[in-house]
Amino acid sequence: MKVTVLGAAGGIGQALALLLKTQLPANSELSLYDIAPVTPGVAVDLSHIPTAVEVKGFSGEDAKPALQGADIVLISAGVARKPGMDRSDLFNINAGIVRNLIEQVAQVCPKACIGIITNPVNTTVAIAAEVLKKAGVYDKNKLFGITTLDIIRSNTFVAALKGKSPTEVEVPVIGGHSGVTILPLLSQIPGVSFTDSEIESLTKRIQNAGTEVVEAKAGGGSATLSMGQAAARFALSLIKAMKGESNVVECAYVEGDGQYARFFAQPLILGKNGIESKKDIGTLSAFEKKALESMLDVLHQDIELGEKFIQG
Repeated sequence: MKVTVLGAAGGIGQALALLLKTQLPANSELSLYDIAPVTPGVAVDLSHIPTAVEVKGFSGEDAKPALQGADIVLISAGVARKPGMDRSDLFNINAGIVRNLIEQVAQVCPKACIGIITNPVNTTVAIAAEVLKKAGVYDKNKLFGITTLDIIRSNTFVAALKGKSPTEVEVPVIGGHSGVTILPLLSQIPGVSFTDSEIESLTKRIQNAGTEVVEAKAGGGSATLSMGQAAARFALSLIKAMKGESNVVECAYVEGDGQYARFFAQPLILGKNGIESKKDIGTLSAFEKKALESMLDVLHQDIELGEKFIQG
C-alpha cells in the first residue's frame, strides 16, 4: 500500500506522517510532499524510526514524483486558521492550492482514493470533485472530506461528561465540517442520555472546538495534532477495507444521493474501492431535525462556492 501525504511539512502533515510511519501495515510506502524545502528532511527524520514502512520525501512546485503509484492521497496542504478567521477566510488561498494538487493527482494516480483535510472542507471537496470531473477521472466513491476530527472530539467530550472511557463511545457526526454544519447525533449513542441543556451545550462545543484550539494556541496555529490523529484513523480504516476487511465504518463528507446536499457527511461502509455503501442517518431527535434543516442553506452555499471556483 502506498500512501502519499501532500502538505507533509505542515503541523497536520508531520503529525499524520509520524502516525502513519508507526502504524501503516508492514512493507507499505509513505511518500511525503510539500512545497517547503524541509520535506526531504522530515522524511529522513521519520526514516530513523524502526518500522517496516519506507519513507520518501519530495519538495518544490511539482508534486507528481510523490504521487507515482499512490493508492491513497491525503491532502493537508494550505494555510492554517488564525484567531478571528473563520474557515471561509481560508478559502481564497486554500482553494487554489487544492485545485493545483488535484490536477496533478488526476494526471498521475487518477484511481487513488483521495482524502481532503484542507479547510474549508465543505468547499475544498467540491473543488476537488469539479477538477477530477474536468479531467474525466472523477469517481465519487473515492473522494472523501475527512471529518473524523468531529467524531473523535465528540467521543472525547461525551466520555468526559458521562464518566465513560473515550474508547467505548462512538458518536456519528453528519452534515459538514464547520460551525453549524457539524451535527453530532447524540441521540444515537447506546446507553447514554442527556438533558436538553447538555445536548445544546455539547453540540455547540463540538461545533466550535476548532476555535477552542485556535484561541488556546494564542495565534500559534490551529488543530494539528488531533487532526493528524483523526486523518490517520480514517486512512488506516480505509486501508483495512481496501485490503478486504469487512464492515469498516467511518463518517466522511462525500457526494451522495443529494437528499440533503450534493456533499454530506454520514456513516459509510468502506470497501476495496473506497465507499462500498452509505449507511442511513437513522432516526433523529427533534433537536437534531431542526439543526439539520437550519444548516442546509450554509452547506449549499459552501458547496456552490467550490463548484463556481472551478466552473467559473
